[in-house]
Amino acid sequence: MRFDVVSIFPEMFSALTQWGITGRACEQGLSTVSLWNPRDFSTDSRKTVDDRAYGGGPGMVMMAKPLEDTVEAIQAQHQLLDIRSGPICLLAPQGKTFSQQIAADILNYGNLTLICGRYEAVDQRFIERKVDLQLSLGDFVLSGGEIPAMALMDAVIRLIPGALGDQESAAQDSFMNGLLDYPHYTRPEIVGNLSVPDVLLGGHHAKIMGWRRQQSLALTKRVRPDLIESARAKGLLSQEDEQFLHSLA
Repeated sequence: MRFDVVSIFPEMFSALTQWGITGRACEQGLSTVSLWNPRDFSTDSRKTVDDRAYGGGPGMVMMAKPLEDTVEAIQAQHQLLDIRSGPICLLAPQGKTFSQQIAADILNYGNLTLICGRYEAVDQRFIERKVDLQLSLGDFVLSGGEIPAMALMDAVIRLIPGALGDQESAAQDSFMNGLLDYPHYTRPEIVGNLSVPDVLLGGHHAKIMGWRRQQSLALTKRVRPDLIESARAKGLLSQEDEQFLHSLA
């Protein structure tokens, strides 16, 4: 999976490319992160990438031309490397809320260009001419698109076969089956006055799987009932699941 990231602060992405699961994935060649600074494509001596907004108002606006020239350079490199260019994604508060399903869809693209906005906004003409989709982490505002971009990339890289030591880890993550994950325990057996549930100590795999499924259902219904309705609509709940949920009521 290749990511081309457009940012005026490319150094921030060392947190993703040099550490943890994502760092190992980059080191092993499972993921490639190419960083592009739009200041390198600005034509004035000050490397300007922003200017005041037409109509007035607070804050500065990222200019269309440096961003467009950056995207064109990325696509030119793709042609040289015989890479099929994927969508161009702008991280922005007005974007569609990012989800686990979107992460899986992005993995299928093979390549994604991420535009990290800064300042007050990005010139709308760049968005209309070049951007294919806009994504957001949620209903809040950050100082720029770098942190959302890293969150997106982390979520996608985890899904690459071989990125995790045990691929079952990704399959069992929250949201992968439409529900939240079940509780997890490790040694020691007793912490304070709390012990590991007996079912996990018995070694009966079918009972353990059943307990984990019920715990996942119960947690999801308690804190994210909307996910229960979504899973039901998608046909992800069995008759046994429905019976258990009814018993909780």
